[in-house]
Amino acid sequence: MLTIIKGLGLLVFALILFSVFSFKAPKGDKAMSGLAGAAVATFLVEAIHKYISGDFIGIKFLGEVGASSGSLSGTIAASLVAISMGANPIYALIGGAALINVGILPGFIAGYVLGLIIPIFEKKVPEGINVVLGAIIFAPLSRIIALGVAPFVDNTLVSIGNMVTLAAEQSPYIMGFLLGGIMKVICASPLSSMALTAMIGLKGLAMGISTIASFGGAFANAITFKRLKLGGKGNIIGVLLEPLTQAHIITANPVSIYGSSFLGGGLAGLIAAHFGIINNAPGTASPIPGMLTPFAFNEPSKVLIVLLLAVIVGNVGGFIGSSIVKFAKKKKVNNMEPSSLAE
Repeated sequence: MLTIIKGLGLLVFALILFSVFSFKAPKGDKAMSGLAGAAVATFLVEAIHKYISGDFIGIKFLGEVGASSGSLSGTIAASLVAISMGANPIYALIGGAALINVGILPGFIAGYVLGLIIPIFEKKVPEGINVVLGAIIFAPLSRIIALGVAPFVDNTLVSIGNMVTLAAEQSPYIMGFLLGGIMKVICASPLSSMALTAMIGLKGLAMGISTIASFGGAFANAITFKRLKLGGKGNIIGVLLEPLTQAHIITANPVSIYGSSFLGGGLAGLIAAHFGIINNAPGTASPIPGMLTPFAFNEPSKVLIVLLLAVIVGNVGGFIGSSIVKFAKKKKVNNMEPSSLAE
């Protein structure tokens, strides 16, 4: 039980830090969006092509594609984060190219600093010498920052991921429900579960729970949207494929959506824990990556069964959650009717 408390406590702590950074730091939300994109461009491609197309199917060329993508996580993170923050792509790529053999988290931090500095640099330095001077400055600066923060990242953020992973291995069913529910709520919020799981380097069973919960919980969101009439068919499809596309509806109905998300994601997480689904591609906690990446690390037949069950329990969670909301709204209306008549 102590391990569970530590694991979830550290996860909540990381989530608080993540939230404060996203909402309070200059351009923090844009930086996190870049990190989520970097996780897809590297870890998702690596999982599909290195482990599935390469190791499992045996297509050597695609295996090399996946291995190459995975090895450039720091480069892609630094570049995409800086670009997402509005930096000139040339300078962003100069900084990113200097980060060979650097992980995604140090790359993210280097990219964030570059994203703040580059716009100032462009205003102060005249054209003609800007590109050369930028190459001289930003390449070494990016690498100095990344290597400087790497020990801090390993000792804090990555250790949080390790603790959550340990808790999931020691108490799979409890963590399956709680971690699955929490991750799906994060997935359906304006925050990014992809960015969070990339930040803490989540792997193993804990990451498997997170990905299956993200996939199964998406059906809970879709059922809730449909039964509560939150938007049209396009909105239902959107929340099913990527919840962040429907952030405007979700944030306007947080109790309705997050309740169903937690229940659907928690039940799907239980399924993942029961079947022992693992995922060693951090940063892939989203509906579509959550559906694809488990095939890279588990028996395909087992993954298909888990995905089918996740769809079923996700729908059940959405039905129960939306039914509770409908009942509560109906009861509220009934309680208001007598007072209305008296007036």
